[in-house]
Amino acid sequence: MTALTDAELERYARHIVLREIGGSGQMKLRGARVAVVGAGGIGVPVLQYLAAAGVGGITIIDDDVVSASNLQRQVLYGTSDTGSPKALLVTRRLFEINPFVAVTPIMQRIDAGNADATLGGHDVVVDGTDTFATRLAVADAAWRLQIPLVSAAIGQFHAQVGTWRGWLPDQPCYRCYVGDAFDAEDCDTCAEDGVLGAMTGMIGSFAALEAIRAITGFGEDAGSKLHIVDGLAPSMRTIRMPKDPGCSTCGKKA
Repeated sequence: MTALTDAELERYARHIVLREIGGSGQMKLRGARVAVVGAGGIGVPVLQYLAAAGVGGITIIDDDVVSASNLQRQVLYGTSDTGSPKALLVTRRLFEINPFVAVTPIMQRIDAGNADATLGGHDVVVDGTDTFATRLAVADAAWRLQIPLVSAAIGQFHAQVGTWRGWLPDQPCYRCYVGDAFDAEDCDTCAEDGVLGAMTGMIGSFAALEAIRAITGFGEDAGSKLHIVDGLAPSMRTIRMPKDPGCSTCGKKA
């Protein structure tokens, strides 16, 4: 891989002076490919910060269009964008944020049938979707492909962010946390329960932080840790998730 150009050195200077990132970490970011599933409330800040950080390849997977109700929290979109495909809008706007980043839009819903083909070849997957069917399809594919999964979820004033590497013998997968959903489509959505817009920005930024951690290796390993945020208190606590020996994906009975 070629060295960082003068323009890149200037752009990423505040990363490079960090001892935990440095030039080598920035090179890892430039060489990484990250798939972001969902360009909504969580996905938008994830995408913005990954592009600004210099992640070399970003894939956006979203089949939705912008609606007026999105504008309260999905701050990459404007009023005139209503009715336009999110993936295409994000592709153009990330190029404006950072022309050094290659962005690939995929305007289709990811499911169990196409998840492996869609996510293969990426270094990290970030999931910010709001249905169990999608979350479980993404999580199972990430486990099969042995790709770190950063999963972020939010409802009203509460959120969770975790990094999952269930193929490792000492770390859980996403199903170790949620189990096997009885009804994969039965998942609360912000349309039904509401969500504070600023919370999505906070949690999306946190998920971007964890994706960057997974790429560069700065700080402590986030595997097995689930971060739980209460915006009402406000408070955040971190719990360590055990591997479930009965997990249908990564357990001994799988």
